[in-house]
Amino acid sequence: MAPLSAPQQPAAGTICYGRFGPICICCRTPVRRTMDTGAAQPPAHTDNPMDTPPRYRQLAQHYLDAIRAGSLQPGDRLPSLRDLMKRHGVSLSTALQLCRTLESEGWAEARDRSGYFVRRPRRLATPPMDEPATDRAPDPAQFVGIHEKVSDFVMRRRYGEVRLDLSIARGAPALYPGEALRAAMARLLRQRPEMLTTAAPSRSRTPFREAVAKRALQAGMTLSPDEVLPTNGCIEALNLALRAVAQPGDTVAVESPTFYGLLQVLESLGMRALEIPTSPQTGLSVEALEMAIGAYGNIKAVIVVPHLQNPLGSVMPDAHKERLVRLCERHGIPLIEDDTYTELLDAPVPPRAIKAFDRGGHVIHCASLHKVLAPGLRLGWITAGRWHARVEMLKYAQTRSNEELSQWAAGQFMATGAYDRHLRQLRDRLRVQRERTADAIAQHFPAGTRLNLPPGGLQLWVELPERLSSVPVFDAALREHILFAPGTLFSNSARFDHCLRINCGWPWSPAIEAGLRRLGEIASAVAARTPVSEPNRAATPAPLARSATNSIADQSTSASAA
Repeated sequence: MAPLSAPQQPAAGTICYGRFGPICICCRTPVRRTMDTGAAQPPAHTDNPMDTPPRYRQLAQHYLDAIRAGSLQPGDRLPSLRDLMKRHGVSLSTALQLCRTLESEGWAEARDRSGYFVRRPRRLATPPMDEPATDRAPDPAQFVGIHEKVSDFVMRRRYGEVRLDLSIARGAPALYPGEALRAAMARLLRQRPEMLTTAAPSRSRTPFREAVAKRALQAGMTLSPDEVLPTNGCIEALNLALRAVAQPGDTVAVESPTFYGLLQVLESLGMRALEIPTSPQTGLSVEALEMAIGAYGNIKAVIVVPHLQNPLGSVMPDAHKERLVRLCERHGIPLIEDDTYTELLDAPVPPRAIKAFDRGGHVIHCASLHKVLAPGLRLGWITAGRWHARVEMLKYAQTRSNEELSQWAAGQFMATGAYDRHLRQLRDRLRVQRERTADAIAQHFPAGTRLNLPPGGLQLWVELPERLSSVPVFDAALREHILFAPGTLFSNSARFDHCLRINCGWPWSPAIEAGLRRLGEIASAVAARTPVSEPNRAATPAPLARSATNSIADQSTSASAA
């Protein structure tokens, strides 16, 4: 791709929207701002030209930034194809791709013989979810009982005929750099053929540990590679953290709703989960946690997902993180951070980890590459602060050291610019998939449905109207081979019975669109207390009705992967 041309002045009579985006399309230059005035500064051409998105994508993002900033309002007419060609010096094909991209993503609509107009995405009219009540201590009776529900869900998913699986928070295989990782592994085995037949040293300093320690600086953490202990995914890291700081019978504070795999882990360890109200916007309520600490006084650990919380998608502000760390420090309570989703956050720079606010080693940081790079590797890590030696011994007793091949391949890939390019592409694709899924839910689900569109990630948390139970919807959908995760899995109580989690990790397709439309029809029928009618097979795209869509459902069935 040719490099960006020298700065130009916009043509007379044109409107420059460049101040709202990273690239001024009118002038064809990157725009940089000062921290105090926001004035545009001369561009610094430091980016690799290979990283530059296609021209139509740049232009589409340019106009999308203007729409989001309010410069272009719903109902405004977009420039005609001829104007776009003249204004930006592009071909008819590029101008058409620009408009079709905005249309496909729900931001523009074509009107017969009139051109393209800005539209208000239907999902923007969908009301957001309410904030949780935090004026009373959590119910101490709601501690256990999730294992049976999760086991039933997993078995029905495993042995049922699922043609469209919207239940697992994971991306499609095509979203990950499989070819690059395969090439890295092949190269390593040529260089070190003994790697498969030699036991991994217990404390070897692999490229993976070095890459994790280096990237931790971006999140405000200062780690030595020796402090990074590789694990079999984040679920093993959480197991190790819990076993290091708590015993069977102890109470652990968790978010509510929370990842059902965590509730299952706690129950399998004989520990009790105390659910703390959690905001769809800002995450775990520090005020409610403080009230619970005062009310019960026996909380042995707190587990929190600060960024893109599963299932809510909330992001905890830095001020809340610091308050949470100081609260746990004052009471001597270990704080366990699950940082699995941060790399999927739509942000120019990574947010600060909770561990970044830790002054005395009270925070145990856990994460993995499962969602962001290679689901098949099950490669995670833990840095355990003052409990590091104990965690190392527990890891040795439980599973010994991780094998080295995946650590070397992933570590070498993470140390290159290819990893950041992959993350940018992954976030862009997931953003489109989330927005289209949210549009479909707003269009097809019953009136009164609520959802919050998170700033990143793989999933949407949906609240059905009038506290409609998701269980009969789940049962009816499964009979039609459509699977989602009902809200009952995400709490030991029944308070989220009317919610459900939808995966957005698969590229948009007619099968997904038809499945969401049918799911909305089922929910509407259940809400109206009418029998669920047979689907209109003629209107159902072939991919949803044939076994070929099993590629969509060909996902791991372990609860820990969700």
